[in-house]
Amino acid sequence: MELKQTPLTDEHRALGAKMIDFHGWEMPVQYEGPIPEHLAVRTAAGMFDVSHMGEIEIKGHDALKLVQKLTCNDASKLSDGQIQYSAITYPQGTFVDDVTVHRFNGEHFFLCVNASNTDKDFEWIKSQLEGEDVEVLNTSANYCQIALQGPNALRILQRLTDAQLEAIKYYWFIHGRVDSLPALIARTGYTGEDGFEIYVEPDAGPRLWRRLIEAGREDGLAPAGLAARNTLRIEARMALYGNDIDETTTVLEADLGWICKLDKGDFIGRDALIKQKEEGIKRKLIGFEMLDRAPARDHYPVVIDGREVGEVTSGSPAPYLKKNIGLTYLPIEHCSVGTTFSVMIRGRAAPAQVVATPFYKRKK
Repeated sequence: MELKQTPLTDEHRALGAKMIDFHGWEMPVQYEGPIPEHLAVRTAAGMFDVSHMGEIEIKGHDALKLVQKLTCNDASKLSDGQIQYSAITYPQGTFVDDVTVHRFNGEHFFLCVNASNTDKDFEWIKSQLEGEDVEVLNTSANYCQIALQGPNALRILQRLTDAQLEAIKYYWFIHGRVDSLPALIARTGYTGEDGFEIYVEPDAGPRLWRRLIEAGREDGLAPAGLAARNTLRIEARMALYGNDIDETTTVLEADLGWICKLDKGDFIGRDALIKQKEEGIKRKLIGFEMLDRAPARDHYPVVIDGREVGEVTSGSPAPYLKKNIGLTYLPIEHCSVGTTFSVMIRGRAAPAQVVATPFYKRKK
């Protein structure tokens, strides 16, 4: 099957990126290398092509009502121009997807969804319509999305826009112009750093990519690929759909109770989540650090007292922290910080310890 391409594919090739198949998309996994790209984001700035992400728009008189029904967070608390992290949930309280919900106005919401789930999410949303006065649109093909992340991100982007970026609060957005191009500028990201996600028309993407590289040259901006994006989000303890969360894990088990507003009124999955909260969860997603030099990798078995209790959902060396870290689900009685367990690495039980997360938190 032919891989889908983003508007920036030729730009990646021109920069010598190593390209891979990522959920049916041809995407850059690295340029110079995952470690220097990771460190560039932590210490200066990095830029990612995230145009593979999906966009679904809900418009109409009942737009808020539908978003409230589909998602577990409380979208009624959003103001125009505000964003919230949320989840679309199944009746059993598990994840259809984790999403960011942007409120354009009370009758227009914009959902950024995971690339691998775009079609599934769109079909699920349409299947839940019960006469609401709304239009549900998969507008993914209308956008090129670039993530500019790191301590120098604001200074770099400010060179290309008249918008007052400092005034955009974290998890808010504006409509403005970047290098004279109409853009949605959101102060969001998936790295644990300050930064922006910029949405422009697909044809405008290559020009904007090149202009950002030029504008960021003196501030250490590096193009970065999927490998660095993954290690950055693990350090920041941001969940990845398909690894740490999926249709088998509930929002509460994923330790995301803070996005689960059970008192907002009815939504799909609410009854199951209330029941689970009352009965107590049996397992929880925790962060851990390896106690020897071997890194834990995705899917390595996790063992307590000689019994396999699960697997590493995300595991990697942490380039900035210089530790080997990971995420896994443990039985609830073993989730306290300081608890030790083992990760099986090539037949050897390597010691690990539950630690507080996020592993990395940027200085404000």
